Amino acid sequence: MPPRLTPLHRLLRRSTIAPNSSPLAPPLLNPTSTSSAIQLQRRTFLNFGKYRSLEEAKSRHSTGPFSWTAGILFLLSGGGLITYFRYEKERLERAAVAERNKGVGKPRVGGGGFVLTDMEGRRVGDGELRGVEGGVGGAEGAGGSGEAEEEALLHKKGAKGGKKWLLVYFGFTHCPDICPEELDKMASMVDLVEKSCGEDIMTPIFITCDPARDTPPVLKSYLSEFHPKIKGITGSYDEIKQVCKSYRVYFSTPPNIPEGKDYLVDHSIYFYLMDPDGEFVEALGRQHSPEAAAKVISAHIGDRR
Repeated sequence: MPPRLTPLHRLLRRSTIAPNSSPLAPPLLNPTSTSSAIQLQRRTFLNFGKYRSLEEAKSRHSTGPFSWTAGILFLLSGGGLITYFRYEKERLERAAVAERNKGVGKPRVGGGGFVLTDMEGRRVGDGELRGVEGGVGGAEGAGGSGEAEEEALLHKKGAKGGKKWLLVYFGFTHCPDICPEELDKMASMVDLVEKSCGEDIMTPIFITCDPARDTPPVLKSYLSEFHPKIKGITGSYDEIKQVCKSYRVYFSTPPNIPEGKDYLVDHSIYFYLMDPDGEFVEALGRQHSPEAAAKVISAHIGDRR
């Protein structure tokens, strides 16, 4: 009885039978064919050993080199790149706006700063409000005799190296509707920015366009209804006229108004964002909601950090 052939023996027998020989004749072995068959058998066995079943091997070869894991990683990487490029685009656009608003070759908006009178009757400058080192206030009233204090304020007027941003708005306390609406918006903007960027990062300022009626006590009483951090600023007619010119603010207040005469003041309606160095960054108009304006301000603050 002939010996039983294994599958490997059958494979070797088929690959080594000479083309013209009889199946009954003893096989003529071809060393090259025998070696190739053994290598094929070994390769098939090794590859099959990577998978638990034949179905798993077929499934792996049908999907090719990609898998669900590779697809998810690809989508996450693509989403991350898109988010990064969008952020960079917005950052560069904000930087372009800030650079353009500096007005290279033109007088700067708010350039040179100011020294005016606050709600307590003290002389105060933009440098002190921005937290520039060495700010000095305390001269009594707009015409006080504190020459040293006034000189210190003038020295720091428009100086760089501050720690706080300024949000400046021009208006007047007898405004029937627009100023109260804008001050409500300013109060919301301050809260939203502090929530996003931290407290005491920005000083909100209300500069009156009507110095004849808006004395320090009047400003203090009026602004207390909106937000405790809004600082009211006034001064003489010439001082207010100069600071309005510096910020390119239009206002129609006539000089030398008789006492007791009623009148309205027409003025520009913008919030002016100034950085800690006293540079004008961006003007925010009535088209900005408190949320949109706070988002713009927070983005500028974040870009500087």
